[in-house]
Amino acid sequence: MVPLDMNAVLDQKPFLLRLGAFVRFSHTVFALPFALSSMWEAGNGRVQAAVFGWILVCMVGARTAAMCFNRLMDWEIDKGNPRTADRHKLVTRPQAWGVLAVSVCLVFAATWNLNPMCFYLTPLMLLIIGFYSLTKRFTALSHLFLGLALGVAPIGASLAVSGVFWRLPAFLLGGAVALWTFGFDLIYSTLDVEFDKGRGLYSFPSRYGVAAALRLARGLHVAAAAGFAGFGWAAHLGAAYWAGFGVALLGLVWEHRLARTLDVGLVNRAFFQINAMVSVALLAGVAIELRVVQNALR
Repeated sequence: MVPLDMNAVLDQKPFLLRLGAFVRFSHTVFALPFALSSMWEAGNGRVQAAVFGWILVCMVGARTAAMCFNRLMDWEIDKGNPRTADRHKLVTRPQAWGVLAVSVCLVFAATWNLNPMCFYLTPLMLLIIGFYSLTKRFTALSHLFLGLALGVAPIGASLAVSGVFWRLPAFLLGGAVALWTFGFDLIYSTLDVEFDKGRGLYSFPSRYGVAAALRLARGLHVAAAAGFAGFGWAAHLGAAYWAGFGVALLGLVWEHRLARTLDVGLVNRAFFQINAMVSVALLAGVAIELRVVQNALR
C-alpha cells in the first residue's frame, strides 16, 4: 500500500474545511454560549433578530481574526511542535492574512450595526483578543491573557443588547469565563511542557511544574464556579439555571480527575468535550429559564 501524502490529502479538502480546521472553528463552543447567555440575560429573554444576528457575526469574526493572528504569529513555532506541525499545511500565509483582514472588517461592520459604544470599543476588544498570541514570549501568565480574551465576550454581548457598559451580571459572567479559561488552558498546556522548555517559551507548567499548574487550575475553577453562581444570583435566575450550573460543576470536577492522569488522550478529552459541556449546560440553563419559564409566567 502506498502511504498517503499528508499535503496531498489536505490540498484536496475544500478551502472552508481547511480554514475551519486551521482556526479550530469547533472551539467556538467555548466562548459563544457565554456570549449568548449574557445576551439573553441582558434582553430578559427577548432579543431582536437583527441584534442576535450581528452578535453572531461579531463573535465568529472576532474569534476567526484572533485565531488567524495566533497562527500567523506562531507559524514557525507550530512547525516544530508535533501536536501542531500540520497547521501550516492547511492554508497559506497570504490566505491567513486575507481571512484575518476580512474577519476584522466583519467585526467592525457588526459593531457598527449594533450601537455606537460597541463600535467605538471595537479596537480595544481586538487588541485584547490579539495580545494573547504574543504573551507566551515574555510571561508565564500567558494563560491569563487567553482568559481575558474569552472573558470580554459576555460583556460585549450584554453591551450589544442593552447599550450599557457596566452591568453586574455581565461582568460576573465575564470574570468567571476568564478564570475558567485560565484554568483549562493551564491543564491543556501541560501537553507542551517539554517543547516549551526546549524553545524557551513561557508557560506556567514549563516554568513552575505540572503539579503547580494543576493546583492553580483547581483554584481558578473553584473561583470560576463562584463567578457562575454569582451571575445566576445577580441575574435572578431560577431552577433551570441552577440545574445547568450543577451539570457544569460536575464537568469541572470530572475535568480535574482526568487532568491528574496526565494522559494525553484524556487531557484532550477534558479540554474539548468537558469544557464544551460546561458552557452549553450553562447556556441551556439560561435559555430555558428566560425563554421558557419566565415567558410562561408573563
